[in-house]
Amino acid sequence: MTATTAGTGGRKSEPLAALRRITSTRPAPVTEERCEMCAQPIADSHQHVVNLESRQLMCTCRGCYLLFAVDGAEQRYKAVPDRYLSFPDFELGPGQWDELEIPVGLAFLFRNSVQNRTVAFYPGPAGATESELPLAAWDSVVASNPALGTLERDVEALLVRAPDHKRGQNSSEFTCNVVPIDACYELVGQLRQLWRGFDGGQDAHAAMDAFFAMVSARSRPAPAVDTGPPK
Repeated sequence: MTATTAGTGGRKSEPLAALRRITSTRPAPVTEERCEMCAQPIADSHQHVVNLESRQLMCTCRGCYLLFAVDGAEQRYKAVPDRYLSFPDFELGPGQWDELEIPVGLAFLFRNSVQNRTVAFYPGPAGATESELPLAAWDSVVASNPALGTLERDVEALLVRAPDHKRGQNSSEFTCNVVPIDACYELVGQLRQLWRGFDGGQDAHAAMDAFFAMVSARSRPAPAVDTGPPK
């Protein structure tokens, strides 16, 4: 009787012992960020690759990033360059901003190679809102500013900021920069957390001011474009 009881107790303890072995040997949960291509650990500050079909940004290690940084390569993925350019002579004539149908004073625009069109995103309380630009209106802006053609499709954006007279700015000039597209999404994500009311509120505008100060500090003038002799 004693032997039977001991044997039964031993059988009952086997699942518990197995569970203990599993929990003691289970690997620790992954808390560090990893490359979305090869799963190697990456630092908080890392580079990105764009999936051209889904437009998804992928966090990558340096090695995977370089695989898709080849100029002119026809690939599904494309590395986001770290380039900031300014356009000191950028012109936007009276009414051209309104013709672009962007309701706020800030937008980033990029060329989608899959859809073969230029799209605009502007911030708001729900995040980034996409707007398909009226073709004629955008063509008129590019015609006035041929240097905008330096923009690299899918991975760079034109960041345009309109003057905001309500905030006491006297300038009537627009600012325009080429920036990496991941920087634009980072700004939009930050503004989504801070945005209040229709125009964003004080905290959102402070974040925009800080972002544009960074862009200005990192930007160099865009190369001149030779438009040929006048016809």
